[in-house]
Amino acid sequence: MSTLESDRLLLRPFREDDLSALLAIQSRPDVARWLYWEPRTEVEVREALDRKIRAAELAEASPSVEFAVELRETGELIGTANLAVTSAEHRQGEIGYLLHPDHQGRGYATEAARLLLGLAFDQHDLHRVVGRLETRNTASARVLERLGMRREADFLENEWVKDEWQSETVYAMLDREWRALTDGS
Repeated sequence: MSTLESDRLLLRPFREDDLSALLAIQSRPDVARWLYWEPRTEVEVREALDRKIRAAELAEASPSVEFAVELRETGELIGTANLAVTSAEHRQGEIGYLLHPDHQGRGYATEAARLLLGLAFDQHDLHRVVGRLETRNTASARVLERLGMRREADFLENEWVKDEWQSETVYAMLDREWRALTDGS
């Protein structure tokens, strides 16, 4: 599995010593609010970390990958970022990201997601990449908009999650849109 770098971030494979940082993120109710899972216990985070480490070992066989998001300056793990290839045949993918609230609002999610789009379009030759979110998650919507993704679909109360109907918004970008944004830089 490759490592991706930006000015401030390193997206790298997960390691055993990431447990405490992941627990500090995934055990928080405010982090889990818009996700399918509830705040996780240490046992659940350990199981999730073990899956991430195993998946990274198999990453050469699959273009889908999940990264630890680390601050280059300090080496602190501040979140996770992932690219899932949802259809190899149709060259479709989905990006996602999750940051500790102490590190939100500083452009890190946008920076990490931009690295994921580069991986998707430049290395994996995907045609279309989406980002899906619960419609009330306006901070995540702003990240996707800053990346140049377009709001493509709104699904009203399409999922029953955490004892309530939730709505979903989908943002998307095509490879030609990515090229138009990056060819000038």
